[in-house]
Amino acid sequence: MKPHALRLGVNIDHVATIRNARGESYPEPLRAADLALAAGADGITAHLREDRRHISDADIDALSDLCRKRGKPLNLEMAVTDEMLGIALAHKPHAACLVPERREEVTTEGGLDVVRGHNAIAPAVRALKAAGSRVSLFIEADPAQIAKAAEVEAQVIELHTGAYCEAVRSGHAAEAERLLGRLAAGARQAVQLGLEVHAGHGIDFATVRAVAAIPELAELNIGHFLIGEAIFTGLAPAIQRMRALMDAARAEAAA
Repeated sequence: MKPHALRLGVNIDHVATIRNARGESYPEPLRAADLALAAGADGITAHLREDRRHISDADIDALSDLCRKRGKPLNLEMAVTDEMLGIALAHKPHAACLVPERREEVTTEGGLDVVRGHNAIAPAVRALKAAGSRVSLFIEADPAQIAKAAEVEAQVIELHTGAYCEAVRSGHAAEAERLLGRLAAGARQAVQLGLEVHAGHGIDFATVRAVAAIPELAELNIGHFLIGEAIFTGLAPAIQRMRALMDAARAEAAA
């Protein structure tokens, strides 16, 4: 398969994490989103958690307005709950990514279990699609989960890259290679089922090239690393370097 252009979605959740640590009004996630779009991001991702530990309802209001004005997509990450479904249906974001969520976790751990949870997931997918949102499911690169994602008629899956990225950082080369192969196989399966394929979680400068080289991927969503790197280099240079690495990987894959 010939690689196509690869989009970059920037998750600005952890700008809000820093803001909320002191209970201040700064740094502003809205400003980070505006800077990210100016630096070349193709869209903005934000996760409105049930406990509002970082992004708030007011942030979603502001981000929705910004993305509409800039003509860029907002990807709202959300748990499969009545409250979050109501918020998403009210805002009608370009994309809604259904993710697993547990109060005790530090960040999203693992993918959504579509096989076990399809009775709740399927009606949420239908409602969001009817409202005009493009529905994505954040899942592991597991054949059964991918098949069930197609069965509930999601348009997109986002493959969880966290285990692969952690294996690279830990120096476990053989395990990293195995997990990368699993991601590539999952992406191929998804495309064959008519799904658009995204990927995200844990991606940094050291891991992005191998992931970006998977030709079936249409979008990467990257957040925590970019916000951390911005402390040292600034947000725009961090995004621009990530974009350059993604583009280089795609060019090499196409050569």
